[in-house]
Amino acid sequence: MNWSALPDLAAVGLLTGAFASVARRNQTDNSDGWLIGWLMIALHFAASLFENLPGAAGEWGSLISMTALGWGGILFMWASVPYRRKQPSSRWMLLGLLTANTLYFLLLVFASSTTWALVPSASLFGLVPLTVAVIAIRKVKHPLRWVIVLLFICLSTFLLLVQYRPSNGSDLALNGVLFTVYFGCCIHFWYAYRRSSAGSIVTTFGFLAWASVFLVGPIIYYKFPNLHVEAEVWNLPKYLVAVGMILLLLEDQLEHNRHLALHDHLTGLPNRRLYQDRLANALERARRSESHIALLVLDLNGFKMVNDTFGHHVGDLVLQRVGELFSTRVRRSDTVARTGGDEFSIILEEPTSPAAAEHVAASLMHLLDQPLLIGEHTIQVGTSVGMASFPEDARDMESLCIAADLRMYNLKHSISEDKPSSEFPIKGPFPSLQQGMQAGMQVVD
Repeated sequence: MNWSALPDLAAVGLLTGAFASVARRNQTDNSDGWLIGWLMIALHFAASLFENLPGAAGEWGSLISMTALGWGGILFMWASVPYRRKQPSSRWMLLGLLTANTLYFLLLVFASSTTWALVPSASLFGLVPLTVAVIAIRKVKHPLRWVIVLLFICLSTFLLLVQYRPSNGSDLALNGVLFTVYFGCCIHFWYAYRRSSAGSIVTTFGFLAWASVFLVGPIIYYKFPNLHVEAEVWNLPKYLVAVGMILLLLEDQLEHNRHLALHDHLTGLPNRRLYQDRLANALERARRSESHIALLVLDLNGFKMVNDTFGHHVGDLVLQRVGELFSTRVRRSDTVARTGGDEFSIILEEPTSPAAAEHVAASLMHLLDQPLLIGEHTIQVGTSVGMASFPEDARDMESLCIAADLRMYNLKHSISEDKPSSEFPIKGPFPSLQQGMQAGMQVVD
């Protein structure tokens, strides 16, 4: 038994447990694939306990150990591919690489190093990714796809050149496969997490060091045979990657919590807190540049009847659809926020003008004059819009919000008296802020 692998098995087992605990509280698109990958690494160390046994037990221990190490890297790499859930070809790529990895290691362990089957098996590493990429070229043109293809074509070429060397061909082939897999992990994580955070830097550097083990190790072994390096040194990159991945999960959780604090959970739009912050910043920019901004406040008409008739679930779907419609009708530089139950607010920044803002408001009202198809229901909702512009109507945030609110309530009150909304201008009469506030209080009451 190879008892020297037992401490590494215990350490990786503890790190895998810690990773699973963090991942369970922070489920992401990547965490499931990472967790399976770490289970493969734990299996690698467990199987390596039996590598020194004579006969079939040692051979199977070596096979499972090498295969699990290769599978772990392929799963780490695949989990960081951004399009993998949407494109079936990504799953075919994964299955092809796992099959090629298993078949090649099977031949290295159980077959002679001169067997003819090594040639087609080595060729699979390049042919499988290339075939999948060519078949799906119209649907997937992502650069990472072609990085995988180029990387594994280079691996196939390397294997065909070295695998039949009489003295160390098998060792070079094994290290070549594992170097390629973990260098691919380094590239994929660098691409997926291009940010200056501790988790990104530690994980990317850890994978680079992990891949370097399979390059530096053979060089030291053959060029400097008297130089002894403890086995634990070669396993340090694994622990570095595990810590880095845990940091990535925690960073993603913090970012998710920050997003929840500033966005509406139902529509995904900015909430009142973020809306007020953006409005304050927009006003400050407008003051410095002596430009205009406009604020639109929109309240849905008859939304309570939707909830009472169809239920709150359908009402939520209506709010989501309205948020999507509003977002598609303004510029990316503008802000659409959900600031109340059925109330939305829109900040129109420079370049804009009161006339342009009125045109946007009218188009939004016309947009909701059309029936909405929500599941099996056709639902008609309208909207009342109040508009206020800076600096014409108000010169500070509070006054601007009050002006837009009161004009919206004025229009809503007019509609409730069965008067066509087209008879009432979006800006409406607004003789003074104080008179408007008194009128608004009467409408609310």
